[in-house]
Amino acid sequence: MAEQLYTIPVHDAFAEDCECPLCLMHRDLEQSAIEFTMGPSYMEDDNREVTDKLGFCTRHLEKLYGNKNRLGLALMLKTHTDKTIRDIKELAAKGPAGKSGFLKKSTEAPVIDYIKELEASCFVCQRVERLFARYIDTIFHMWKKEEEFKQSVKECKGFCTLHYGMLYKGALKELSGASQEEFLSAINEAYIAGMERVNGDVSWFIDKFDYRNQDAPWKNSKDALPRALIKVGHTIVE
Repeated sequence: MAEQLYTIPVHDAFAEDCECPLCLMHRDLEQSAIEFTMGPSYMEDDNREVTDKLGFCTRHLEKLYGNKNRLGLALMLKTHTDKTIRDIKELAAKGPAGKSGFLKKSTEAPVIDYIKELEASCFVCQRVERLFARYIDTIFHMWKKEEEFKQSVKECKGFCTLHYGMLYKGALKELSGASQEEFLSAINEAYIAGMERVNGDVSWFIDKFDYRNQDAPWKNSKDALPRALIKVGHTIVE
């Protein structure tokens, strides 16, 4: 594989006692991207040029604000809004798009297209997803090369639905024959077993609110809700 492999973080994630090792990897990448964005890099012209163009999604703006580097965030917001103001002024001056075509159907104004493109982009998201794709590639590389890693996949506590689907789709492309069959069997069993286990914990969490069960043990249900959120929502509850 020509691209860089990331075997250590993949090994580490599958060794953790977590509901979805891919969620764990994604969370760590996101935290690293936030720290990179708010670190010394914000003073570099090349990075500021990219953040000015891409901006940030609402989720990551909140995380950037939570990083406490107020000066770094202010500098990025200042140059980003400078660019946005310039661009919007130029596009707004052109007015709405004219009529076009035989039926004279209106097309959206350039300013609307600009805003849509801006809202669909995020510097942190782009950085995270680019590296996360390499992590996914590494999983299949390790599956083909390392017997020990196969056992880690089989013994993990499952995956969230989103990442289970990503692994399933990736296996159809990256694996074939017996290797593909074994991988799909492993993730199917891990996903279903994990979902059923957490489902049972949520069920008992609900039952504990029945006065007849008030003295019964909580078993594994005290943290059932955050674990269920991971399973269904591709998130890490902080």
